[in-house]
Amino acid sequence: MRVGAIIIGDEIMVGKRADKHFAKLIEILAARGMKLSWCGYLGDIPELITATLRRTFASRDIVFSFGGIGATPDDHTRQCAADALGVGLELHPDAEAAIRSRTDMVVTPQRLKMGEFPRGARIIPNSYNRIPGFSIGDHHFVPGFPVMAWPMAEWVLDTYYPALFHRVPESEASIVVYELAESTVTPLMLEIESTFPRLKSFSLPSMGENGVRRHIELGVRGAPDEVAPAIERMKEGVAALGGRWEPVRVG
Repeated sequence: MRVGAIIIGDEIMVGKRADKHFAKLIEILAARGMKLSWCGYLGDIPELITATLRRTFASRDIVFSFGGIGATPDDHTRQCAADALGVGLELHPDAEAAIRSRTDMVVTPQRLKMGEFPRGARIIPNSYNRIPGFSIGDHHFVPGFPVMAWPMAEWVLDTYYPALFHRVPESEASIVVYELAESTVTPLMLEIESTFPRLKSFSLPSMGENGVRRHIELGVRGAPDEVAPAIERMKEGVAALGGRWEPVRVG
């Protein structure tokens, strides 16, 4: 199963806040031997959020959605999720109980709206302030606040997906290549992927910023038993093309 992320909020799109969820979700997944396959950023535009969720609900992906589940006028995610599924919003009894358990605030109808989720949803506990998020199938909706969202994402993974942890061991190795263009090493990358089908090759060019010579970080990522012979073949291929390489890392 692929894992994707949807990060919602005008404040990110206009630059008032910098997104932190993308990097943190990669870290959370990596700690469990998983990886992020895609990520999308959306403004607070209901029709765009609904269309995106309609498409992702039709997939088999695990999706984490960050933001837009509060009860202010710019919080559209709960309604958009319901619209994408063609169901209504309902006050979830467990969410209502969690909200009413707060003794530090008056529970108003507006606050209870934060517990209105699409029909059939399950709650995601929020250890920070007890205002829950919700899950529908393999889609998981959490607040935009990192202090709440990140523990909730970890709870989701540990509760629903432990069978996926460390399921596909992966290693990586790369070299720094000088004196060759990306177009020159592309046939070598294709040859390596053909020879080692459980690997992906990658190239990360640098134009020589900050006094560092122009170079390419060239490497492979994937099945651990194929990484070592593949990087050796890559070294040989670079030398045969007239380039020079230096080691970077193996891990």
